[in-house]
Amino acid sequence: MPPARKRARAYDPARTRAAVLAQFGNVREGVRTLSPEQLALPTRLGDWTVRELVAHVGMALTAVDRLLGEPEPARQDGRLLDWPSAIAADADAIAATARALAAEHPDLDAHLADVERRFTGRLDTHPGTRLLPTSAGALPLADYVVTRTVELVVHTDDLNAAVPGLDIPYDRQALAAASRLLADALAVKAPGGSTEVRIPPYAVVQCVEGLRHTRGTPPNVVETDPLTWVRLAAGRLSWKDAVDGARVSASGERADLGDLLPLLR
Repeated sequence: MPPARKRARAYDPARTRAAVLAQFGNVREGVRTLSPEQLALPTRLGDWTVRELVAHVGMALTAVDRLLGEPEPARQDGRLLDWPSAIAADADAIAATARALAAEHPDLDAHLADVERRFTGRLDTHPGTRLLPTSAGALPLADYVVTRTVELVVHTDDLNAAVPGLDIPYDRQALAAASRLLADALAVKAPGGSTEVRIPPYAVVQCVEGLRHTRGTPPNVVETDPLTWVRLAAGRLSWKDAVDGARVSASGERADLGDLLPLLR
């Protein structure tokens, strides 16, 4: 008899909303401290400046507003776990929009405040079941909001990397949701049960084809902390550098995830 299909992870919409707003608030607090010279600094995202990156962070929430403005799809034909592999299709348009927004809004704090107001207003007036036409297919609003935790955590890390000493904090629930979504996406990309990936304290998944582990210590184990996992999944850190730098513990012949990462393409 084939193994039962694993039930998709459930996310509490109220906690997800709180996590998104908390992380967005952390970014806003950090942005308020930036000088014009710091806003002009380069980032690790190609030729984006910090100012353009901040504008892009706002887009993590305005995307909800934009998608709610589109006609509602007739039925759901996407899955939350399809989202990480689908976002690359929007990369060029996203970059152009970020640059335009950065030029149009010299007062970034006022812009982000307006973005937050519109986001909360949209969530207050639409049910979580409302379908959105995303790049990953039609998804419920509640599921799409989970993806915002990934966007915000990844780009918070980008900002911290670009501005020495900025140190924007990571909301615990936002980091947890982002870690879990990306771990589950790995399990979908490489289905199986031969390798256990541990991201304490937030997630444990089994993946990669091979003999399925059922009890005792798994023969193939990968373990890392949540922020390192997000960096690996987002392509901000290579597998080799993470292993060589002891940021990841990997044991067993099927514990090399280098060919499966990054997940956000």
